[in-house]
Amino acid sequence: MSDAIHPSAVVDPRARLDRDVRIGAFSVIGAEVVLEAGVEIGHHVVLEGRVALGANVKVSHGSVLGGAPQDLKYKEGTPSGVRVGAGTVIREYVTVHRSTKPEGSTVIGRDCLVMGLSHVAHDCHLADGVIVINYAGITGHCEIGERATVGGLTGMVPFTRIGAYAYVGGMAKLTADVPPYVLVDGQPATARAINVIGLRRAGMSAVDRRTLQDAFRILYRSGLAPARAVERIREELPAAEPVRRLVDFIAGATRHGIVGPFRGEAAEPEEVTG
Repeated sequence: MSDAIHPSAVVDPRARLDRDVRIGAFSVIGAEVVLEAGVEIGHHVVLEGRVALGANVKVSHGSVLGGAPQDLKYKEGTPSGVRVGAGTVIREYVTVHRSTKPEGSTVIGRDCLVMGLSHVAHDCHLADGVIVINYAGITGHCEIGERATVGGLTGMVPFTRIGAYAYVGGMAKLTADVPPYVLVDGQPATARAINVIGLRRAGMSAVDRRTLQDAFRILYRSGLAPARAVERIREELPAAEPVRRLVDFIAGATRHGIVGPFRGEAAEPEEVTG
């Protein structure tokens, strides 16, 4: 056994381990697991079923990946799994359950950070660069767009979506889709503003940020229904890529629709130029 694999770890000989893989004490690696180069597995980790971890993924102590879904419709023995993209970090005591669908996968993208004691349920899809903060509960069939952030203790109902670069405040209750670039908070969560700080950090131009703020005001401050607001956005604002992405997301909203407007006195972040 390699010095990089603790002697107390239980590694099925059929598991596929690339070079430089490290596995901590008392961890269990199942027969269908695939670990690419540079993967680091902490102590007391369990990887079961079809778990595939990309290069340099880190899984911290006590996490369980590939466990059976918590879904009464799931049939034991369904061939499904979990896929995690390169460079992602999964912290302590996180649970990620495998798909309910034959040959399906629960997917976490590249360079994500899933913080301690969070849960990612069956059939979810987290795009690249997503951050999930401690104790968040991502229920089945949810989708989270790239570089979105989900606050601690947040709960999502099944089949909801969070758009790219959105920000969900801590302890939020998500019962509807969160459009891209939008900051939401509350129980139930409502739209507060465009995530200006996150977009600035991501390198989006000031012009595009201001255009998104104009789109937000039409969507959430005009009193129009979402479908009519989308029409007005298309009529009045430049057809920049972020705006197209926003309206396409709204047009494709799930059975839950999109989060509603905040009814209080929300202070919208001011755009800083220069």
